[in-house]
Amino acid sequence: MDYRVLGRVGAAGALLAASLVPSVAAAHPGHEYDTSPGGVPLHRMSDVRCEDDMAGDLFPCHKTDLSAFVPITEFDTDWINDIWGWTDPQTGREYALLKVRNGLAFIDVTDEFDPVYLGKLSQPTASTWGDVKVYKNHAYVVSEAAGHGMQVFDLTRLRGVTEPRTWTQDAHWDGVSNSHNIAINEESGFAYIIGSTRQPIACDNGRGGPVMVDIRDPKSPRLAGCFAEDGYTHDIQCVNYRGTDRDHAGREVCFASNEDTVTIVDVTDKAAPAMLSRTGYDGAGYTHQGWLTEDHRFFLFNDELDELRGNVDGTTTRILDVADLDAPVLSGSYTAPVNSIDHNMYVKDALVYESNYTNGLRIFDTYKLEEGRLKEAGYFDTFPADDDTKFAGTWSNYPYFDSGVVIVSGIREGLFVMRPRVKSSDPGYTY
Repeated sequence: MDYRVLGRVGAAGALLAASLVPSVAAAHPGHEYDTSPGGVPLHRMSDVRCEDDMAGDLFPCHKTDLSAFVPITEFDTDWINDIWGWTDPQTGREYALLKVRNGLAFIDVTDEFDPVYLGKLSQPTASTWGDVKVYKNHAYVVSEAAGHGMQVFDLTRLRGVTEPRTWTQDAHWDGVSNSHNIAINEESGFAYIIGSTRQPIACDNGRGGPVMVDIRDPKSPRLAGCFAEDGYTHDIQCVNYRGTDRDHAGREVCFASNEDTVTIVDVTDKAAPAMLSRTGYDGAGYTHQGWLTEDHRFFLFNDELDELRGNVDGTTTRILDVADLDAPVLSGSYTAPVNSIDHNMYVKDALVYESNYTNGLRIFDTYKLEEGRLKEAGYFDTFPADDDTKFAGTWSNYPYFDSGVVIVSGIREGLFVMRPRVKSSDPGYTY
């Protein structure tokens, strides 16, 4: 979520701002059995199987079990936002990287039923918004806090650690002051810092477009270029393109969610990035985030304000056919029977994992995308109190562990470790 969103909602702005105030329960870690605003008891839970579309007597679900829940009270914070993951290539251990208001928390989730909190990397100034991604066993951390820059942390330092510690950064890059998000193309070794609007900023005059950083030497980031032609970028995915458009085969291409369009940019030449297309759509409120299918044929994206403004009839995920990068076509959408606000989504094994604030984690099957369709295959409601159209509940998820567990962040709830029992119906997909 972008702080600029609050200013664009008019009378609803005050209500949204109020939703950012931490709860009394979350602010008192000693209150072991307090309940979050989402109706989740703030104590650990483990091995709660989804049966008859309920996990225990609390969580609506379908084909998705709760392996563990770690409450926000264990992380010495009052607010959780983004999440990512890391697998140690030497030990195979899996770690959740949980971005919280006052830093980055590390949790060993190798034992999915008993996660171990290992402490956190602090940041100089607290912020509601931040992000983390991983490249070559290093975490790259950004925040909306002025002066934060980009922190670099060597994740191999977590090896053998079994108790919480206070961690310090290994390196810092001050080419930007604040940032809303960061994306990394692990194939090319470049990071894309977006939403940087405060000085100092590397080279795009504070418009918030992608700042491209060479991180191939992980602890020595170097500015590579900027793209400012289409203004502010809220989120982005950059890939070495392998799709059907032969004109751009093998190029490094970014798919940017730019407030009211999906903007596609060729960034192969960092000194001279080239915009290929910008695509608007009916009912736009705030183009938020999206992700490519694994064959790079479709870009699935969400809008963070269309539900709130009544532009759609339910939580809507849009399908953009990007077979021609120069002329994408909106080919379909999925509208859920609820009206929660959709947020971050990722694609793995022909399934879409989408965090939908008060409606929890939703899992969609992509096997009929060419017909412009998505089908819900599983879900887990992390905010059982309601499905209202508001900024509360789950912020994001990470589905890429080889173990098959999915980690999910709850803003004022905590860390959810889930095990979906879902596979794509696509007969052509090989697991």
